[in-house]
Amino acid sequence: MFKNECDLKRCFLCSYCLPDWLPAVAANRKNIVVKKGQQLFSEGDPVTGIYFIYSGIVKVHKRWGDDKELILRFAKQGDITGHMGLGGDAVYPVSATAIEAGIICYVAIDFFESTLNINHQLARQLIGILANDLQESEKRMRNLAHMPVKGRVAQALLTLKAQFGTNDEGHLIIELTRQDLASFTGAAYESLFRVMNELGDEKCISAKGKSISITNEQALLNLAQHTELS
Repeated sequence: MFKNECDLKRCFLCSYCLPDWLPAVAANRKNIVVKKGQQLFSEGDPVTGIYFIYSGIVKVHKRWGDDKELILRFAKQGDITGHMGLGGDAVYPVSATAIEAGIICYVAIDFFESTLNINHQLARQLIGILANDLQESEKRMRNLAHMPVKGRVAQALLTLKAQFGTNDEGHLIIELTRQDLASFTGAAYESLFRVMNELGDEKCISAKGKSISITNEQALLNLAQHTELS
């Protein structure tokens, strides 16, 4: 059972605000208890505020084709989401959905913009995050165009390990449905299922249900580094 209260220390917003500004954050924030599968905001919605992950895991995803989605990244404790909506269009260019129950700290966009004006360290950190998101987006698009599915699956598993780590049993500390893993890889479900079986047969991974262990990281690195030239 988690506590329905942010401690004003662990989220991105509070970490980079001036101590004197924290009472203003406490007065303007809204703590939201989210259930698994609950959507924070949808692609195309008007921007109303910014979300900070206090606990749980959120997937950030975008429509891809008529009936598919592409998961761009996962946000966990200490991360920010909704920030891609900052700018001239004033709409969220992506959607965010909880894949694990947790607590989300929400602040209205007007207060967040005032906070950026006062807290210069926060503004610098946000610029860095936006630049990193842009670089990762360009890399993802390049991989989708040139990297075979097997390489993309290998890269996705390595990314998840780097972000979430593993537990004492060696399993990734994030449990995804095969559909979400396919969406994160940018592959059809059938292709993802086939490649996962191949990686299992090659002793690169061990998978049971939603639990996945990487058993040969070097082999996955070799696959991820192999890019087809077109």
